[in-house]
Amino acid sequence: MTQRVYVPSDATACALGADAVAAAIADQARTRGQDLQLIRNGSRGLFWLEPLVEVEVEGKRFGYGPVAPEDVPGLFASDFLTGGEHPLALGPTEEIPYLRAQTRVNFARAGLIDPLSLTDYQRHGGFAGLRRALALSGQAAVDEVKTSGLRGRGGAAFPTGIKWQTVLDTQATQKYVVCNADEGDSGTFADRLLMEADPLQLIEGMTIAGLAVGATQGYIYVRSEYPRAFAVLRAAIALAREAGFLGPDVCGSGRAFELEARLGAGAYICGEETSLLESLEGRRGLVRAKPPLPAIEGLFGKPTVINNVLTLASVAEIFARGGAWYASLGCGRSLGTLPMQLAGNVKRGGLIELPFGHSLRELIEDFGGGTASGRPLRAVQVGGPLGAYLSADELDTPLDYEAFAARGAMLGHGGVVVFDDSVDMAEQARFAMEFCVVESCGKCTPCRIGSVRGVEVIDRIRADTDRDDNLLLLKELCDTMEYGSLCAMGGLTPMPVRSAVEKFPQDFGA
Repeated sequence: MTQRVYVPSDATACALGADAVAAAIADQARTRGQDLQLIRNGSRGLFWLEPLVEVEVEGKRFGYGPVAPEDVPGLFASDFLTGGEHPLALGPTEEIPYLRAQTRVNFARAGLIDPLSLTDYQRHGGFAGLRRALALSGQAAVDEVKTSGLRGRGGAAFPTGIKWQTVLDTQATQKYVVCNADEGDSGTFADRLLMEADPLQLIEGMTIAGLAVGATQGYIYVRSEYPRAFAVLRAAIALAREAGFLGPDVCGSGRAFELEARLGAGAYICGEETSLLESLEGRRGLVRAKPPLPAIEGLFGKPTVINNVLTLASVAEIFARGGAWYASLGCGRSLGTLPMQLAGNVKRGGLIELPFGHSLRELIEDFGGGTASGRPLRAVQVGGPLGAYLSADELDTPLDYEAFAARGAMLGHGGVVVFDDSVDMAEQARFAMEFCVVESCGKCTPCRIGSVRGVEVIDRIRADTDRDDNLLLLKELCDTMEYGSLCAMGGLTPMPVRSAVEKFPQDFGA
């Protein structure tokens, strides 16, 4: 019987040597005359164990990792193809505590399937949601999303069903579905991981969205730094089209939905939805004034659903298992699951998908194992470079949109970056302003000029030049940026600055 060996082709795993490990396994198998099938799957998201090699034994997967090319001869000598003992042996992959403790919805298939196998995808429940959606009217489909309580997983956490309802109700000869895959926040990689590990889930979710609101064309706007994800998506779209899951006659229903992947412009601001639309139309990524909302006048002036990867991918499971089932996960108004991405100074970085309501402490200590340096944790930034800093005293904050908002913070896209007690929080505040200087589209004065002045003011504070006056000036500058900026780029830059000043005043000379 041919043994199946899985080596991830995910960008992180490959950056850590997965291609060389796969080549070494193939070479050893040839040398030893052993018959095996080498499958390049997606990553499970346990990045601290990558490259993670798995072998299938009697239908069960056993893991070994992290594996280096020089470990491969020893694995064969230990008979790893039958689950043999070895210092890198992890036992059954599904029993690894980091993975077993999760509730995977978006990432249930990640690392389990061949990302470009329609057979694998359907064997693990794929396209069940689309088939159900085809039997529903547009309004019934939108109502299902409303029942689920799904909110945008990008940053604003706007209810997805309301956005879809607006597009459905707006009369137009052409409507669009646009996926925002311009994942640029620090410490985030969930979108990339899903596109590389389970791209058909995103394709299915977008097709359902199109059927629900009456859109016949979709676009996935992928950040330019994700060439591997872009290539996988294009291949998956071609497979889905060939099999009839996309095109003029989706699954023989007589209903049309076409999909294209487009590579982004390499600008952080293109993660803002209206700037993304400008770029997608072939222009420079400048933020549009709102109203009109994209749901009414979006891409090419037509009604447009624009959601991020995790939002649209969630739709496939919502329709496969029901909106009520999805709403049974989570807490309060934060329903379903949120894939959190753990990075920075942490021992076990990776993706952790849990229902809303678990604490930040569980994420960092139970999953992450604390700081990689072994020094005390001092600060955590959640929600990307524009997210607030939380102190070690705030680790029991539940992962919930409203709980974070109450602390002047945001969950955003779920990126969590950990800092130990060696961090200089005044430097981090300066970085927030400097980041805005570099990434602002330049359209509005509070963002374009305010961020430059912010760097200068923080430099004066750090130099102890008229400290009290400059702290007051920084506060007023932050207020101007928050309330006067055209979009969240300038509007949210004050969030990390304020939190650093308020929670770590000693770093600003107090």
